[in-house]
Amino acid sequence: MKTPSSPHFTPVDLKPYFNARRANAGEGFASRPGDTGWIDSLRGPKIHRGMPFLFGSDTGPDVLELRPGAPPVAIALPPTMASYVLFVQVAADRPSASPMGFGEIGPATLPVEGNPLGDLVATYTLCYADGSETDVPVLRRFAIQQNHISWSASAFAALPLRAPIVHASTGEDFVLGRVPGASFFLGEARTESGRMDRQGENLWLYALPNPYPDKELSALSLRAGQELSLVFAATTTILTQHPLRLQGRRKLKVRLPPGVHLNKLGELDVDDRGEQIGMDLGTVISARAVLEYSRADWLGAKVDVQPVRSGNEVIVEYSAHPDARLYLRSDDGRLHVFELRSLEAAGDAGGAPLNVTTIEPATRPVRIRIVEKGSGMRVAARLHLHGAHGEYLPPKGHHRKVNTGKFEDFAGEFANGLNQYAYVDGSCEADLPLGPVFVEICRGFEVIPLRTIVEITASTDNLTFELDRVLRWREQGWVSSDTHVHFLSPQTALLEGKAEGVNVVNLLAAQWGELFTNVADFDGRTTIGAKDFGGDGEFLVRVGTENRMQVLGHISLLGYEGEMINPLSCGGSNEAAIGDVLEATMADWAERCRHQGGLVVMPHAPNPQAERAADIVLGLVDAIEMMSFNPRTAQISAFGLADWYRYLNIGYHLPLVAGSDKMDAAALLGGSRTYVRLGERDFTYRNWMEAVRRGDTFITVGPLVEMIVEGQRPGSTIPLSRSGGTLGIDWRIESVSVAPTRLELIRNGTVVEEVRCASLSCKGQLSLHITESCWIALRVRGSVAGREADIAAHTSAVYVTVGEMPIFATADAVAVLAQIEGSIAYMDTLAPKSNEARHARLRATLELAHHRLHHKLHELGASHHHAPVHSVHAEREH
Repeated sequence: MKTPSSPHFTPVDLKPYFNARRANAGEGFASRPGDTGWIDSLRGPKIHRGMPFLFGSDTGPDVLELRPGAPPVAIALPPTMASYVLFVQVAADRPSASPMGFGEIGPATLPVEGNPLGDLVATYTLCYADGSETDVPVLRRFAIQQNHISWSASAFAALPLRAPIVHASTGEDFVLGRVPGASFFLGEARTESGRMDRQGENLWLYALPNPYPDKELSALSLRAGQELSLVFAATTTILTQHPLRLQGRRKLKVRLPPGVHLNKLGELDVDDRGEQIGMDLGTVISARAVLEYSRADWLGAKVDVQPVRSGNEVIVEYSAHPDARLYLRSDDGRLHVFELRSLEAAGDAGGAPLNVTTIEPATRPVRIRIVEKGSGMRVAARLHLHGAHGEYLPPKGHHRKVNTGKFEDFAGEFANGLNQYAYVDGSCEADLPLGPVFVEICRGFEVIPLRTIVEITASTDNLTFELDRVLRWREQGWVSSDTHVHFLSPQTALLEGKAEGVNVVNLLAAQWGELFTNVADFDGRTTIGAKDFGGDGEFLVRVGTENRMQVLGHISLLGYEGEMINPLSCGGSNEAAIGDVLEATMADWAERCRHQGGLVVMPHAPNPQAERAADIVLGLVDAIEMMSFNPRTAQISAFGLADWYRYLNIGYHLPLVAGSDKMDAAALLGGSRTYVRLGERDFTYRNWMEAVRRGDTFITVGPLVEMIVEGQRPGSTIPLSRSGGTLGIDWRIESVSVAPTRLELIRNGTVVEEVRCASLSCKGQLSLHITESCWIALRVRGSVAGREADIAAHTSAVYVTVGEMPIFATADAVAVLAQIEGSIAYMDTLAPKSNEARHARLRATLELAHHRLHHKLHELGASHHHAPVHSVHAEREH
């Protein structure tokens, strides 16, 4: 916000001494393409960096020109006590000189304007009332710099007159219902210096120190040195500390006065365009609601400890001069002001116009190590730190606020509700405040999550945390995996996989209209982390593709070798670009993936419900995926499971897999994951794919579950005689945090028996009498967020055949036929054609699937009434 000027400054009126017009200042001050005209807008009283200045008017001379050879300009002052005299000034642009000995040269990637330094631009003389004088040299690129500069050519003792700017991110601007105020990059960076380089004009603010601040000033004398310069304005101060040297980041807890309200982000608007909060001699970096944590919950067994966001207190983070003032503006326009100096006495100012408390600054550098208990081996993990007032304390190299919009932050971070985390490789450094620091460290579903409180003192240099891996399913032949991740770099995906205990991360290249992601990461051969490629072989990342269509659906093609399967999308927006024709069906993509040795997965069941039905009927699908962005929000989808049950009920053997579909920092890689049993086989990506095809899998958001039916594992078929029989089912559940509340035995999609669970780990035996062919699986209830109906885990199925009787539910078959007919209707009516021959071939694939399933109905003598919703055998518009 635009604050009133600081009371610690007194502007000097230079108007009587102005001797030139800016517009006529000459070639060294000429405007260039990219200039904004900002300098010409500086007229009359202005406030910059919280300081008052008097600039020239539109009429008459409006700048003080110091020209070499001209007599000094004497500026009379009223009796003035000053510790510093501040000048707004600029030197003439100096043409870049070619480096000696190079002869003629071409264009430079980085121009070099403004690099010369040390030349005497002017001499300023402080004249005292006692008749004494002090000369101060004004040197190029120290006290003054030229108008147009190249990147990095900052002055060493002067600042740009423009103050730093704070930006909201692009995503935040959309939430607040306004046009983004900066480019996507600057919004992500959140900050911008006042220096204009590459393009744009600059004026420079120099604070000339008075060596005798106890002596009264009577005049200033300004004399040009070796080159031309302009002085636009001046002001004086009696501040004892350098007025342009600001303190490092500090934090205050501020109780909001009446009429000041948080916005939709739970913050006060600190964007450069905002009018809620600001500082005169500094910058408010952020003003976010206080997060209030329950200490008992933090130290307890609750899975997800979320704070309560305060509605009337904020943590203000700022960088400012010690004599700065903090301003808040209420809805009716009233200003509430607070003097930072008032904090020095007691550390808080409850009796001031604003109720403010200091927060211990995070200035103690602490090295943090995370190791495995027993071995002492350093391990990657997900780390959260916050201070006594709920303020997030990121490790160095991580965001203070994690952006959660799609395609915003993918730098090894996670935002879980109001909690923020950084992924670290087992060692990091963080600047921490003295006092209590709250710590949470997680490392997947087999390691007990750690939540504790540590006390940081002035002698704390190092912290070491031990993580206890109490479940050993990896040693029992299981590996965990996420089948669906986007946008991360392969190395970031590897780090997050290690930190979440996910052995296999499938990173999927994709098309989003005109945007292509991770395409350059695909090479059709490399498994990052594999021993063959320099890794330890325990955590792997493989780049595959998610090929997508708006209507017919999405399909994940994992681990295939050779050339990328294109097109990545077709059939028009949003998946493809507008005007992209239908070049392929998912069946076409699946066949190519199989031919190239890959694994075909139908992602994020149950949608889109279209061509997936035909591809399953054609036997082109290896697994079906349940997806959860973040289990705190939603866990394993009952609708997705019901869709899977439908295909099992008509005889198709489909293993379950799970993925996060991670596209932003609010999605948790491996939050919903697949466990696949390798058994005695070596862990390689190829063996992982084969194990998925065999079907011994379960999916989970926490509890690990195993089912064995008469010695047979999921994916197996148990034959029984015509008379059926009774099957024994052994089961076990183990969890480190998410408590299983109920085990459900599922037969053909229906619960046939339940077992209540009273602890994190439980096991038992069940028996089930079988009289007809069926499939059997286990479903586990339990919740990250305490919702009773949540599904926490599910096994793939064991199949049981009684005599020659198949598993076949007529109603489910008819529903699947309707989906296939819908896909054909789309192709006949709306799908943009590439050419007639190709379109006919693509349609024939769907027609074949319909024929197979419909023929199966008749072959089994299944009584059904099925009036096609769209003609299959003759192409016609619907």
